[in-house]
Amino acid sequence: MKINILLPYKEKFDENKASSVSITVKNNLSHTKFLSHIKVYGKNVEKPLFKDNFEGIKYSIFSLKSKNAFLAYKMLKIMSKESSKKQLIEIHNRPYLVDQIAKANNFPITLFIHNDPQTMKGSKSVKDRKNILKKCAAVFCVSEYIKNKFLEGVLIKNEKVHVLHNGVDRQLKKFPIKKKEILFVGRLVLEKGVDLYVDVVENIAKNFPDWTFELIGSFRLGDDKNKDAFANNIINKFKKISNQTKYHGFKNQDFIQEKMKTASVIVIPSVWEEPFGLVAAEAMSNGIGIIASDIGGIPEIVESNGILIKDINKQKLEYALVDLISNSTKRKKLQRMSWANFKFSAKKSSKKLDLYREMILSREFVDD
Repeated sequence: MKINILLPYKEKFDENKASSVSITVKNNLSHTKFLSHIKVYGKNVEKPLFKDNFEGIKYSIFSLKSKNAFLAYKMLKIMSKESSKKQLIEIHNRPYLVDQIAKANNFPITLFIHNDPQTMKGSKSVKDRKNILKKCAAVFCVSEYIKNKFLEGVLIKNEKVHVLHNGVDRQLKKFPIKKKEILFVGRLVLEKGVDLYVDVVENIAKNFPDWTFELIGSFRLGDDKNKDAFANNIINKFKKISNQTKYHGFKNQDFIQEKMKTASVIVIPSVWEEPFGLVAAEAMSNGIGIIASDIGGIPEIVESNGILIKDINKQKLEYALVDLISNSTKRKKLQRMSWANFKFSAKKSSKKLDLYREMILSREFVDD
């Protein structure tokens, strides 16, 4: 038996450069009982996660295929040489590859959707999504919000569509000691609301001289090389506020976990509809007080364990942040709630996925 996981080409399944999809796949691999049967296909990287399970593929400049289509083609070629007649293909976040892969093989396909399907090639229209349901054994959505977006307008039976929340590992055994630190973790793009965070810090930092305000992230996940005018402006503005501000650029998960362990408050001011909000789940695993936008899949994670702001703007964010900095009782209460009510464990998510895999394999293949 073989499980073949196909990552988007832009994903870096790397120890130091992994972003949300790669992190989610890595977290599931950490707990799956099928590890010895799994092969992950992705862009070739320097330090692959789960090296023994990873097939790094270099794109050929002579190929007439797109990078993702080339990756799928190479995966299918490698699969064809396998002796196992019992295989499962798991496509992450590239709906348009379903047709290509379905035409080229008869193994069951599952699709994992990490973003709004109505914005992605291959799943934008109702017709596209019906086609996916026809050709896939299952569709996994990272939140109820994404599931609802996938099923919008689809009037056929939807037993194939499941919610599989992203899972994270809680690395701490007890509630950590918190410092006077405020944190933002994410891409330096307008939709993440990073400008709101920077503007608020600029306004309030001088009033709280014993607090530090930190910014972890880059314009493009995986490196600090690529920037645009917006990101450059944000970085420069943040650095100039005072010696209380610390800009770290893109950092790996180990660094982020260390920062989350000591941070008192995290700000997640997204202005777009986040599909899930991995940062919020990671924050809860570290007992951080959360201030976040009440949008997309974020409320499913935070629930009543943090401050959720509808129609977020600079004034609302400033009020909430000043309130938490000033009110230690409220801040500590939210930290404890965040810690106590964390439920998005990677172990739980991986176990659930394994059950679905077993169900699909037993339905699609009859043992001799």
